[in-house]
Amino acid sequence: MPLTAPQKQVVDCNSRYRVLITGRRFGKTFICINELCRFARYPRKKVWYVGPTYRQAKQIVWDELLDKLRKHKWIKKVNHSDLTVTLKNNSTISLRGADNENSLRGVGLDFLVMDEFADIKEEAWTHVLRATLSDKNSPALFCGTPRGFGNWSYNLFTRKDEDPENWASFQFTTLEGGQVSANEIEQAKADLDERTFRQEYMATFESYSGAIYYNFDRELNVMKEYKPQTKTVHIGIDFNLDPMTAVISEVIDNKIYVFDEIQIYSSNTNELADEIKARYKEHHIFAYPDPAAKQRRTSAGGVTDLSILKNAGFNLRVRNSHPLVKDRINAVNSKLLSAKGVRSLFIANSCKNMLKSISRQTYKEGSQAVPDKTSGLDHMNDALGYLVEMLFPVRRDFNPSAPQRFS
Repeated sequence: MPLTAPQKQVVDCNSRYRVLITGRRFGKTFICINELCRFARYPRKKVWYVGPTYRQAKQIVWDELLDKLRKHKWIKKVNHSDLTVTLKNNSTISLRGADNENSLRGVGLDFLVMDEFADIKEEAWTHVLRATLSDKNSPALFCGTPRGFGNWSYNLFTRKDEDPENWASFQFTTLEGGQVSANEIEQAKADLDERTFRQEYMATFESYSGAIYYNFDRELNVMKEYKPQTKTVHIGIDFNLDPMTAVISEVIDNKIYVFDEIQIYSSNTNELADEIKARYKEHHIFAYPDPAAKQRRTSAGGVTDLSILKNAGFNLRVRNSHPLVKDRINAVNSKLLSAKGVRSLFIANSCKNMLKSISRQTYKEGSQAVPDKTSGLDHMNDALGYLVEMLFPVRRDFNPSAPQRFS
């Protein structure tokens, strides 16, 4: 079966890393098998297909791959238990599951396919599989359906914006695949809710289910670049050993522009203060720390985090006690998008940790009020929240007889 025009766009692309996002039944499995064979046609190549699980890899690809190889009479040996095919030119094609990360270590690959990669842990790529390509500068193909802005698949999909020399991205609907009729797609549209239909058939990235910062929009709240306009910075700070976190911004005309971030592991308040001073030694620094900064820290020689920041020359703005979590969240959401439709919080595209955190953090399963802190996405959001809630609080002590002043 020949490649369709959209499939051919992907196959003909020469970028080292290709990211393919499609609707269901587009024909991406056909592309995966085509590319596995294409890169294995050269002698002594090691080619891998990695799915979310070993079982899925076998169900999705194995039989179709063998059929294609047998048709071309390329097979020398088949290991069904290991899901590995050795070709007559001594190249091998192997199927693996990302559910067993340790089994993916220690190899050098000539080509890698990660299928349904949005359902694979990001660490499987960053901590394990990325290294398998390094010694040969080997290419990789990432395929899947979208899983929302909060999923790491969106970050890979947008890598082309920062590194177009090495990365390319493709996005096609189910209809563009040519395998599903327009009538069937219309039936699916009637059967599914709008969000699910857009994600599964139109291949669009949707807001992450349960997202805390639901007003965040990657198109409207993100700046491609930002050059500071003043010599005054406003810095939100969250104290942790791993990591110490700070969000650096400017505030102009009641708008917040986040243009830098600091995330230091195995650190302390003194080191964080030194880093801030090194970056912004000529700036007037306002700091908005976690109110816990007032507590004494024996690890800091008996002094408090607050006194360390004050001795560093920072102008401190901190509440006597923690604001309610919901008040911090509401303050940030209202700056991302107010009820009047105004956006006044913007984040530079270079602040990768901040963007990852604000787009991905969700509430705990079964809760609409308790943020999930197990993913480590809370630190940047907390640092930003202390700053925003202090400058533009949503919660107010209401006195109906007094004139009200709203920021």
